[in-house]
Amino acid sequence: MADRPDDPNDPIDPFPTDFPEPPPSRFPPVGEEAASIAGVAADPVDPPSDWNAGADAHDLPLGTKRPGRWKALGQLAFPPPPPADEEVLAARDRRWTSRVILIVAAFMLIFNGASIQNWARQQAPNWFTVTVQQVADVWMTQVSQLGADKPRQGIRETYQDAREARFPGQGPA
Repeated sequence: MADRPDDPNDPIDPFPTDFPEPPPSRFPPVGEEAASIAGVAADPVDPPSDWNAGADAHDLPLGTKRPGRWKALGQLAFPPPPPADEEVLAARDRRWTSRVILIVAAFMLIFNGASIQNWARQQAPNWFTVTVQQVADVWMTQVSQLGADKPRQGIRETYQDAREARFPGQGPA
C-alpha cells in the first residue's frame, strides 16, 4: 500500500468494479404489462390517477361528524369572535403580568412583612429608613394579631431546628 491515501496508482481492491447485469424483473411495471397484453407499445408516462395537483391539504374538512342541534344553534346565536391581533394580545399579557405582580406583592406584604423590618434595621439610619422601620413595626403588630405571621415563624423554627441538629456523638455547632 502506498504512503499517501490519495495515490492514483493504489488498487481499489477489495471493491469489485465489474458488476454482472441484473436478471430481468419478474414484476414489470403496470403500464408495460397492460400494454404487452393489449399488444400496444408501452407508454412511458405515469398511469392516470385521481390526484389533483392543484389541491391543498388544508382545504380538507377536519371533522366528519356534524355538531349537535343545540351546538349549531349556539354557534348561530353566539358566533365566535374574530381572532385577536398582536396589540390585543400584548395588552392582555400586560394586564396578566401586572395582576400577578400585585397579587404576589400583597402576599409578600402580609406573610413576609418581617423582611421589611429586618431590611430597615440593617440600613444606615436616616429619615427614610427610620420611617420604613416604624411603619413595618406597626404593620407587623397588626399582622401578628391576625396570626398571619405564624407560617413564617413555623418555617423559621423548622429551619433553625434542622440547622442545630447534630449526629450522635457530634459536638455542638
